[in-house]
Amino acid sequence: MGIYLSSPKTDKFSEDGENDKLRYGLSSMQGWRANMEDAHAAILNLDDNTSFLGVYDGHGGKVVSKFCAKYLHQQVLNNEAYAAGDVGTSLQKAFFRMDEMMQGQRGWRELAILGDKINKFSGMIEGFLWSPRSGDSANKPDAWAFEEGPHSDFPGPNSGSTACVAVIRHKQLVVANAGDSRCVISRKGQAYNLSRDHKPDLEAEKERILKAGGFIHAGRVNGSLNLARAIGDMEFKQNKFLSSEKQIVTASPDINTVELCDDDDFLVLACDGIWDCMSSQQLVDFIHEQMNSETKLSVVCEKVLDRCLAPNTAGGEGCDNMTMILVQFKKPLQSTEPTPSETEPKQESSQAEASHDEPSSSN
Repeated sequence: MGIYLSSPKTDKFSEDGENDKLRYGLSSMQGWRANMEDAHAAILNLDDNTSFLGVYDGHGGKVVSKFCAKYLHQQVLNNEAYAAGDVGTSLQKAFFRMDEMMQGQRGWRELAILGDKINKFSGMIEGFLWSPRSGDSANKPDAWAFEEGPHSDFPGPNSGSTACVAVIRHKQLVVANAGDSRCVISRKGQAYNLSRDHKPDLEAEKERILKAGGFIHAGRVNGSLNLARAIGDMEFKQNKFLSSEKQIVTASPDINTVELCDDDDFLVLACDGIWDCMSSQQLVDFIHEQMNSETKLSVVCEKVLDRCLAPNTAGGEGCDNMTMILVQFKKPLQSTEPTPSETEPKQESSQAEASHDEPSSSN
């Protein structure tokens, strides 16, 4: 449940950005939670042809989400698979790399610095999390040299974070997700989920958890974590006889690649503070309605946050931290007009299936 405030923190951190290919707006709000544990990254120009957007929903603390916001996109760019044009593989390796980088003396030191930075923002919005933007030095690769020190054996943090990121290159959209943040695309007004919420009761997740020696109680891994995949949470990744993909909790992302077309209205990435309150289709409908009268995308995001905020903490829903990124493609993508059978986003990966938010009763 977490600890709630007596009244919600409704101040928002919002920003807008654009390049010649797309524009985005984002907003985040602490809400009823005692701490702000969300973070995000919006990198319009990861390189000359590529944009990167990500939301990170922390749990048990804020440093892992902040670490991901600072370094994950950097590791995508730095991976040899990225240079070879394989965005999906570079994303997968970057997710696992986060766990590696947070270990040892260097990892301990970086997490300590990130934790302290938040407390030094006196006079700023309470709960504000630093996030990188295009042109920041965070885009530059870091060799992450080994360091000797008193924390050389640090196994990594027991707090963790979801990660849901979208990489847009020309007409290709690659989504990587671990956890229950979600990416949704609106195509001709229809919501399509481009990620899957990794809950412990999903059959594939349950099978891995049990095989690794874990258990599920009340929908939670080992009775505590309500996610089956996350970055961090190293206490669930200590089986030395298993690969990273087979641990009780894994950072392994589902990778979903789709081809964009002229019918795509917008893309949304948001943490579960939004999805607990609205279905994918409800959110898409709400955004379309707001965009009839509002052109600034960050303001549309703010309206979604206000719409989801609960009037009190009695029900739990609408009481979480909330972060949302809304992306619009500025110019019509050069593609042939799709036939009706081509309207649903085509996928090149079988790891995560895009699906209608509201399946028919025959499913």
